[in-house]
Amino acid sequence: MIAFDLGSNTLRCVVIDCATLEIVFEDSIIVKSADGIAKNGNISDDAIKRIIDAILLVGSKYDIVNNQVKAVATEALRRAKNATMVLETIEKQTGIKFEVIDGDEEARLTLLAVKHRLNTLGIEKSFMLVDIGGGSTEIIFYGNGGNYISKSFPLGIVTLTQKYNDLRIIKEKIEEDSVGIYDFIKTTTKNFDNIDIFVATAGTPTTIAAMKLGMSYESYDSKTINGTIITIDDIDVEFDKLLSSDEKERTYMVGVGREDLITTGVLILKYLLKSAGFKECIVIDDGLREGVALEECKKI
Repeated sequence: MIAFDLGSNTLRCVVIDCATLEIVFEDSIIVKSADGIAKNGNISDDAIKRIIDAILLVGSKYDIVNNQVKAVATEALRRAKNATMVLETIEKQTGIKFEVIDGDEEARLTLLAVKHRLNTLGIEKSFMLVDIGGGSTEIIFYGNGGNYISKSFPLGIVTLTQKYNDLRIIKEKIEEDSVGIYDFIKTTTKNFDNIDIFVATAGTPTTIAAMKLGMSYESYDSKTINGTIITIDDIDVEFDKLLSSDEKERTYMVGVGREDLITTGVLILKYLLKSAGFKECIVIDDGLREGVALEECKKI
């Protein structure tokens, strides 16, 4: 089963063997889908080209034509005024039809993937899950009885970075821009008993975990990342390392075009940890794309 997740910053693809539920291929390419949305509400022609080129690049590595594919798109396409045209253009030039899903469905499928990964790691606890994306952040509280509460917020590393374009201002505005998130966390925490652990997925926590483990962007290994614990102190150390590194060093650590976005993501992650009263989190690489694939595997 092949699954695509087209986010506001990244195109992610995974292939899962439905018989074993093992990952047999995965890829992640920066496409910056949300570029331009903050200015005029549209996904730019350049971004469309990057998305198409990325899909074709994945197709050159793995047969996406003669296998079953499920493709979803999230916040950038939810917000874009030209979303219909963008999706039609992508399908025409790649053969891949994307479905735009809402924040609730994004959260549900991400939760499915994270639960599966935690189970394989032998972790069976209630948790708060945060998924910091390019254009939105999903927060999910999951209880031991299987009940969960989730909410999607239109705050992401791309949109926040483009809104202020200055890390100092982002630091000053993060609390103001996250009021709705803070209220949701505080209200839900009161009504949701015994949350044992804080779990984080998506590019920011996985990058910080990779840096802590001494990995570069090129040597990144999702299997090693899964289950890694990062503390607030770890976040501070790696954040300072990013700020003190030159452009070449930052690119080596986090990849081309991600430096400013990751620093914004770090501020969001640290704010969420403190708001929820946690000092550390468990990092899981699996997210929406894996959830999509697992859901489709159930149907076979």
